[in-house]
Amino acid sequence: MKFKAQIVIASLALISVAAHAEVSVKDAWIRATVAQQKSTGAFMQLQSNSDVQIVDVQTAVAGVAEIHEMKMDNNIMKMRAIPQLTLPAGKAIELKPGGYHVMLMDLKTQIKEGDTVIMTLTVEGKDKKREVIEVKAKARALNGAQGKM
Repeated sequence: MKFKAQIVIASLALISVAAHAEVSVKDAWIRATVAQQKSTGAFMQLQSNSDVQIVDVQTAVAGVAEIHEMKMDNNIMKMRAIPQLTLPAGKAIELKPGGYHVMLMDLKTQIKEGDTVIMTLTVEGKDKKREVIEVKAKARALNGAQGKM
């Protein structure tokens, strides 16, 4: 009987672990700014083990942090905020210049090359449970080859 109880407890522990999204973040970076600049973009690669959505972004360096997308509309490139970004299970989603990205507006200070900016991403699963992921993005130079839009 004791053995069966241990199996049940172990099974419940595995179920609760599986309920949490495991989102990996790679190559997080942010575009450095010049003095008085009030906005910039942050970029990274995201991948989740389960279907989830990024539903919120926060950082202490900006008054506003949003996920944006850029896409062509009648031969005009347009940028707009989106309410969430879907991360399909097992598929890498790249936030990059000219595509999906984190837009930081109302910057409170200049972001200099080499600075590390901490952001939090709120992830929501199909079960509506949320978890927060901390991201550390290193600032890259304005004219860096990987920073072109």
